[in-house]
Amino acid sequence: MRELSKSISRRLGDSNFIRRYFVGDGLDVGGGPDPLGLYAEFFPLMRSLRIWDLQDGDAQFMNGVADGAFDFLTSSHCLEHLHDPAEGLANWFRVVRPGGYLVIMVPDEDLFEQGEFPSTFNRDHKHTFTIHKSVSWSDRSLNVLDLVRGLGPAARLEKVELLTSTYRFDLPRLDQTLTPVGEAAIEFIIRKASAAEAESGIRERTASQPSPALRRYYNQYRRDHEGLKRLNVGEPPFQDEGEL
Repeated sequence: MRELSKSISRRLGDSNFIRRYFVGDGLDVGGGPDPLGLYAEFFPLMRSLRIWDLQDGDAQFMNGVADGAFDFLTSSHCLEHLHDPAEGLANWFRVVRPGGYLVIMVPDEDLFEQGEFPSTFNRDHKHTFTIHKSVSWSDRSLNVLDLVRGLGPAARLEKVELLTSTYRFDLPRLDQTLTPVGEAAIEFIIRKASAAEAESGIRERTASQPSPALRRYYNQYRRDHEGLKRLNVGEPPFQDEGEL
């Protein structure tokens, strides 16, 4: 319950969510009950956020949403409700522009379903998910890495994490997401590369030169490093065990 809300304090500890992932115009798929927009002030570079939920259409197809319409897409625990998560993820990827991000959370099959499917704790789940396992107890198991690979060469997996920091492995079988802090999920973040990057395999850089006032520091870092290398010529570092 309230899985998006639980993620906020954790995400604020990673500056990428503030300065890279949640930037520009976004789409929150399945966000009706617990939207990211409730916390917009924590992500000041987020310009707008549209919620897509049941009343808007089937999230597997995203009918009516143009290719590249959004700078980012976020979805908290929606993919598991789709009949074909691979097709759904492909359409989510489609509606994000090159250079944009997808931030997705799905339940982990061992932390949430805990060995039983259909899911004891949510009967509407159509599939279970794992980051990667060669063998699963679930006959509906999907590997997240395989789903990302299926998106093609433009999909860049920026991050994948099993969210266990508030999970208690010493409790008996319980839906820990009912607690105020429990996450039992996988979070994965995909960047959509441009066509040129997808073809070359090299990440594009668009950075400009910093101001002269800042360049003096970067250049000094380089000179400091060069000086350290000169001092250690013929004498490898970390060899002096003499008394201080």
